[in-house]
Amino acid sequence: MALKIHNSLSQELEVFTPINAHRTTFYSCGPTVYNFAHIGNFRAFIFADTVKRVLTYLGYPVFHVMNFTDVEDKIIRAHQESGQSLRELTDPYIQAFVEDIGSLNIIPADKYTKATDYIEEMVVIIERLLNQGYAYKTADGSVYFDLSKDENYGKLVRIDHDAMKENAKGRMKNDEYDKDNVQDFSLWKAWDEADGSIFWETRLGKGRPGWHIECSAMAMKTLGETIDIHTGGVDNKFPHHENEIAQSECATGKEYARYFMHNEWVLVEGKKMSKSFNNFYTLRDIAIMGHNPIAFRYLLLTAHYRTSINFSFDALTASSTALEKLLDIVEGLPNDGIVDQGYEKKFAAIIENDFDTAGAIALIWILLKDDSVGDADKKATILDCDRVLGLGLEKKDEFVVPLGIQNLIKERDTARKNEDWTTSDALRNEIKKLGYKIKDTEGGVHIKRITKPQS
Repeated sequence: MALKIHNSLSQELEVFTPINAHRTTFYSCGPTVYNFAHIGNFRAFIFADTVKRVLTYLGYPVFHVMNFTDVEDKIIRAHQESGQSLRELTDPYIQAFVEDIGSLNIIPADKYTKATDYIEEMVVIIERLLNQGYAYKTADGSVYFDLSKDENYGKLVRIDHDAMKENAKGRMKNDEYDKDNVQDFSLWKAWDEADGSIFWETRLGKGRPGWHIECSAMAMKTLGETIDIHTGGVDNKFPHHENEIAQSECATGKEYARYFMHNEWVLVEGKKMSKSFNNFYTLRDIAIMGHNPIAFRYLLLTAHYRTSINFSFDALTASSTALEKLLDIVEGLPNDGIVDQGYEKKFAAIIENDFDTAGAIALIWILLKDDSVGDADKKATILDCDRVLGLGLEKKDEFVVPLGIQNLIKERDTARKNEDWTTSDALRNEIKKLGYKIKDTEGGVHIKRITKPQS
């Protein structure tokens, strides 16, 4: 068998062949750090983690880079509204992201990059595009990519070039837009008053980078001019990844990424997440309700990454129950078994078929019912499979306590010190309703996770 990847560039399943057998280069788009990431964002991060886990499981030596977008349009708006400096605004959300991926059992990237640390690299790429005629400077000092000079533009999302020539008669300053508004996109944005104190003095003039050039600079600086795999959510396909490809390949004359992979949407009650629909949830929102974040991971893994998934709290509760059952069963199985070769081969065949985690989870439940495999071997095999799934099956009692629960525990501790037993008891009951049982010991408070929130 061989690993097959659905390549967004060809829209076909392709056998994965790395550029270098000794180093698989992997870049995934990270969070824009002006707020907490929402649960839809985390599908992309869990998917990237799954890709890395599968590659590692199959023996590919992976070097993974993920970026933090710490300057772009939304961050500028948040800066203006808050009056905070760039670092004051973005650093707390970077720390929150690190905590969140820890609670999801996501393996950290080998390298994290901040866009603001790669301004010079961006300037160099933009200068190359200017010198080669793929970009032009406007009267205000901004720099735009000239779509008319790139014959291959639109190859990721299949843009009709004849239609594009009719429609693309202007410039698009915004970082995000749809295919109906295909226009020359910004590489460098000249400073104006709306940017406040956020600008860089460079050879291009006073200003800041466009969003798309940031990832090109970070990926090529850390991984080389051609990388093996680039992942992101389907919302990144256009314009972000399309523009990444255009500017990178025109600057270098080389293929930018050999395999692009995109996960589909997370819908909430059948709708895209939106604050206007009141269905916008962060990972912390579901954690403070008492749900184990790993249950959200389990829920996502039960669907193929290229299919949209409908999030609901009923579905999350069902995933919590299934996960807790699996944790209990595995914990109760004897140790010192060996991995069953038959199931090992079946598991490898499933995940090699475009990262089919849904099929992998189904196989685990089949294995548990298979009387021909001894209990100790079942456990060894399941724990081996969990190297890919990342459900933490080998550490049932280790979990991340949500910050909201931590705060309630601190409040209860204060109440106990003040001998306010009524408040202390009320907080204990509130914590239990949110899915956690606490026990006071001489060594401090012992916290146990309950399967799901208690009514």
